[in-house]
Amino acid sequence: MPDDELISAHLQELRRGTVVLACLLILERPDYGYALLDRLERGGFAVDANTLYPLLRRLEKQGLLTSDWNTEESRPRKFYRTSDAGHALADALRRDWRQLDASFKTLDAHAIDSE
Repeated sequence: MPDDELISAHLQELRRGTVVLACLLILERPDYGYALLDRLERGGFAVDANTLYPLLRRLEKQGLLTSDWNTEESRPRKFYRTSDAGHALADALRRDWRQLDASFKTLDAHAIDSE
């Protein structure tokens, strides 16, 4: 059985790409970074702020998110929203995720059948 550190490293790698899809889906409704961290965690995607904010900047630079500053409150907040390109990518990633999930289920069924 692999040790905990090895398992943790592979789980982190597996989840890294899923966080992009989770952000694109959540940000279909505008939200700011701290609230997004909370929503991700409640949804089972524990992400560190030091990971999330660079990711948001990268997705914005790629044109997958748009942002606006809300200065109406005492503390200005940057709100992010999934762009049209981000919606298209989220749709493609979601389709691929479903295909991968179906493939894993097929592999599992074959593994059980061969036992």
